[in-house]
Amino acid sequence: MRDELTRRAGGYGRADVDAWIAHALAAHRGHYRDPAAREASAGLLPPPVLAHAALLAELVRLVPGVDMDQLAFAARLATTEPEAAGDLAALLARSGAS
Repeated sequence: MRDELTRRAGGYGRADVDAWIAHALAAHRGHYRDPAAREASAGLLPPPVLAHAALLAELVRLVPGVDMDQLAFAARLATTEPEAAGDLAALLARSGAS
């Protein structure tokens, strides 16, 4: 799906497509509204996209109503340090569970 979207996107690059997929996955929109699709994505999407989605989901949970433009840093972090972004998302999830 990523490759096809990137091919069809024309002027958009893979980073834009990955950000769109991460946002849809984090917000449970479109294809990712279905829990089975979200679960399947864990085995199909690369670590940076999954880390970006997890980080977005936790940041939006912690700061309701935040503008997605304010969370652009999450994509940069997930792209350069996907493991660290995933660890940060897990830490934020644990902090919200207490």
